[in-house]
Amino acid sequence: MVSGLINANPVVYEKKERRARSASSCVNDEYAAEQIDQQEFLSLTFLHHVRDIKDPEHPYSLEELKVITEDAIEVDDERSYVRVTFTPTVEHCSMATVIGLCLRVKLMRSLPPRFKVDIMVAPGTHATEAAVNKQLNDKERVAAALENPNLVDMVDECLAPTFD
Repeated sequence: MVSGLINANPVVYEKKERRARSASSCVNDEYAAEQIDQQEFLSLTFLHHVRDIKDPEHPYSLEELKVITEDAIEVDDERSYVRVTFTPTVEHCSMATVIGLCLRVKLMRSLPPRFKVDIMVAPGTHATEAAVNKQLNDKERVAAALENPNLVDMVDECLAPTFD
């Protein structure tokens, strides 16, 4: 994916076992205010969406690199709010904004539009944490990033399904 790896030898963890998705968790009307509890949301989001996003530098998923975990996802259904906190593998990761953009795009495509999503770098895990958080949560910056065809290609490659 990217030459000149920032973290040439990342620690790789095992994936969690997949749980079956129930038919009741499928949303028929994307604008309906269907209640989503924390466990259902984690199942929908993490187990069926976010866990398989590929790292932009490595052939591993964000789950395998422990960049994202189930307990790093918070949801408040009453306020239609989601916060995802991710941990880059190294504190000077140049791909942190790309990883955050992948998370945002995946959730934009997966969640009902009523949800406001915040994507954050875990406190103390990145050298430019405040700047990355500002970029990832600024609508204009995200929109501008998604107008860049090279960046969109990279995001789409990270979000492409794997068949393992």
